[in-house]
Amino acid sequence: MGLKIGAVAAGFTRDLEFDLSRVEALIRHGRREEVQLLVLPDAVLGGYLDDLSSPALDDLPPALTLDDPLIAKVIAMAGEMVVCFGFCEADDSKRYNTALCVTGDGILGRHRKVHQPPGERTIFAAGNEFAGFDTPAGRIGMMIDYDKTFPEAARALAVDGADLIACLCAWPTSITNRAARMNEDRQSRLFDLYDRSRAAENQVVLVSSNLTGSIGGLRFLGQSKVVGPGGDIVARTWSKAGIAIAEVDVRAEIDTARRVLHHLDERRPEVY
Repeated sequence: MGLKIGAVAAGFTRDLEFDLSRVEALIRHGRREEVQLLVLPDAVLGGYLDDLSSPALDDLPPALTLDDPLIAKVIAMAGEMVVCFGFCEADDSKRYNTALCVTGDGILGRHRKVHQPPGERTIFAAGNEFAGFDTPAGRIGMMIDYDKTFPEAARALAVDGADLIACLCAWPTSITNRAARMNEDRQSRLFDLYDRSRAAENQVVLVSSNLTGSIGGLRFLGQSKVVGPGGDIVARTWSKAGIAIAEVDVRAEIDTARRVLHHLDERRPEVY
């Protein structure tokens, strides 16, 4: 049996009530399409930073604790669906760029972004773990945007048994050399390259979500997608808002990809 997967491309703001209503609409859309795993972008509750070189300290995303009523509302909205979403997490005096995976029964998994571009380091503390966890949709691992630049991140999740990797992103166009057309932008090419490479090298299904629109000086790429274990894109949104939906027999696809060449079994960590 196939798993119905949705990768979301959408924009979010500092207005938490607006964001919550958009999350509700996206979950409702996914439910109409019988989606079982819905991966929303990074920073869906409160939006992302307004700048990566010098973020405005008076315009930061609202920081929410895990027991915040807004988190509880998203959990309730999820119901039987497995939903991944990102937000700014408050933990004592620290902020984390965090992804949660939930159903109506509660939190299934949490990931705090490990790898940070320079602008984030002044705002967020870094996470220190990549771990898989079991869900009704299968064993999942999560990454947050810049994490996917580092092959070790996805590899650690695959070694921990994740068949599905959800990569929640707030990935902008190039900051230093923005192209006139988004599909010609250097970051557009890298975003797709990383998604396809992380899936193919680990022979897993990768679900990549991303923000759309703009905040401050950042313009986000969209390009949400579902990637098969051979690195093939099976559904995508391009740059516009929407949900890329694909039905994938995850176990069968992975078994087929690993039938002759089984990358995880053929590693030689002692020489790396």
